[in-house]
Amino acid sequence: MIREKVLGPEHIYTALSLSNLAGLLEDQGNLAGALPLYERALAIYEKVLGPGHPETNRVRAALLRARSRRDEG
Repeated sequence: MIREKVLGPEHIYTALSLSNLAGLLEDQGNLAGALPLYERALAIYEKVLGPGHPETNRVRAALLRARSRRDEG
């Protein structure tokens, strides 16, 4: 990913790209691909913004939703 190479693996924009790509993969039904990206994005958001930040909570909710979809299918 270009942003990760340019900005680094823990930059907030890297997390945003990971989260967006995870959402796309989830929408396409690729939960196996989406889950690790959500997890990486969440780890960055928690470290950079903190566990209670709205953006952190948004990604956490998306991760939980994707896990739930995986477990149902």
